[in-house]
Amino acid sequence: MSMSSLPVLDLALSENPDTAELFRKQLRDATHEMGFFYLVGHGISDDLQRRLLDVAREFFALPTAEKLAIENVRSPHFRGYTRLGGELTEGNQDWREQIDIGTDQPATQLSDDSPAWEILQGPNLWPDALPELREVITEWNDALTSVALKLLREWAVALGQDPHIFDEAFAEDPSILIKVVRYPGRPPGAGTQGVGGHKDAGVLTLLYIEPGKGGLQVEHDGEWIDAPPIDGALVVNIGELIEVATGGYLKATVHRVISPEGGGERISVPFFFNPNYAAQIPEFDLPPELATRATGITVDANNPIHDSYGANALKSRLRAHPDVAARWWPKIVAAQG
Repeated sequence: MSMSSLPVLDLALSENPDTAELFRKQLRDATHEMGFFYLVGHGISDDLQRRLLDVAREFFALPTAEKLAIENVRSPHFRGYTRLGGELTEGNQDWREQIDIGTDQPATQLSDDSPAWEILQGPNLWPDALPELREVITEWNDALTSVALKLLREWAVALGQDPHIFDEAFAEDPSILIKVVRYPGRPPGAGTQGVGGHKDAGVLTLLYIEPGKGGLQVEHDGEWIDAPPIDGALVVNIGELIEVATGGYLKATVHRVISPEGGGERISVPFFFNPNYAAQIPEFDLPPELATRATGITVDANNPIHDSYGANALKSRLRAHPDVAARWWPKIVAAQG
């Protein structure tokens, strides 16, 4: 199916019994055919979106020393600030700086029998000079968690499942990761990779993009489709674990960000909503009319898809931040091959 833009879905339709089934069909079709869509009617206030953008700009405007005080190489849990060019996709340098914020919890006391993914559990690193960042991110987390849970239940019904089929995997300590990202402009000839082509390793991503700033592209049928922001809308995409859950009826979609030109910059805040690290995603018994169009999980020797979020997330973190992995977890790196 040829597409030139992402579909737009209105979550408010799901609240009305007369339009709920229409929304579910649109949700099923959008994620089967594209894997990405714009979401409006989500109820996230304009004021909260504005405060999120403002505090992101304030963070990146901090003196370099303040940001490096919470650099992610100081965290065995891959949390904190990543300097410009400090993350890799497909082995190539991404041209962005960011702060990674996860579910704030005590570090796990590891034993010889601990699963390797337990290294991802731990506290965040917050900048002392900007307490507002923690306040706004906490509010953003609460608001988007509500939207994400609503979407998961609508997906379940749209795919012929009990609306609460995801609840057990997400019931306690969902694994949430929020990235606050700045893409600075690059001079001509310096490359275009803001972040390279990749699939998300989890279940569901809700993305806020600074208004008026393009750069996101989604791969569809071998072509790249531009996905500029729509005022007030979130961009939503599914990750590899939804592909596992649906036997490939829904596919995680490759996407990338092109660096802004010249002296421009672009702020974005992806919110990755995933089950507890230990949970295995439930595999659906799809209705026959959907099961016949499930093509199986993507097989890629360079990117195996695991059915537990912990294993899939660890794969992603080790590849993206080899400096952090080498400093804190050389034995795990060696074991992962």
